[in-house]
Amino acid sequence: MRAVLRAVRVLVLVLLACVLFAGAYVGVSGYLLYREALGRAPIEEVVESARSDDSYVRMDDLPDVYLDAVVAIEDHRFYDHSGFDVIAICRAAWHDLVTLSLEQGGSTITQQLAKNLFFTQDKDFSRKVAEVFMALDLEARYTKSEILELYVNTSYFGDGLSGIGEAARGYLGKEPLEMTPWECALMAGLPNAPNALSADPDLAWARAELVMAQMEKYGYDTSVFSACM
Repeated sequence: MRAVLRAVRVLVLVLLACVLFAGAYVGVSGYLLYREALGRAPIEEVVESARSDDSYVRMDDLPDVYLDAVVAIEDHRFYDHSGFDVIAICRAAWHDLVTLSLEQGGSTITQQLAKNLFFTQDKDFSRKVAEVFMALDLEARYTKSEILELYVNTSYFGDGLSGIGEAARGYLGKEPLEMTPWECALMAGLPNAPNALSADPDLAWARAELVMAQMEKYGYDTSVFSACM
């Protein structure tokens, strides 16, 4: 019996050591990816390049209901965290551990902006760590409004359309400020799975309904949706 207990303790220690080693490796790899990205171009230069795009839409030209919808569906604690959401990360990590996948990342809007500006769309633990480092830098340099504005202008909406300006004109034939509340919900939902949603209108509108439900859940005014039905 004692021999069995000793074997179990050794096994636990070995597993713990492996976890710690893997965590250290991912952390260092992520930091190196972050430093590599900064080496290619400073944050300010990358941001200004994004803002100089002809299709870039300023915050004043975006409906409030669209911005609220994006926050509600993507990162409802956006205005409370400093770049990463510990609660969301832990919940996603547990899900990914149980399912042995990278289905959920727990990424905040700021982390997604970091990915859009500096990294690839591939799912990788090291890249997730790099996103956190870059998100902290972005939060230190820009306001929440600036980060949200950059995010919606650098997100991919499917069908070759990047940014809310291109998406609104390409899908709806109008400027973003002219979008109805339901169109705002539709556009807010597309970046979650742009290729799949842009190819299936029924699925895209189902996602829009989920966006509206999330807005209601987190206390946003959703009366405008019934008013335009």
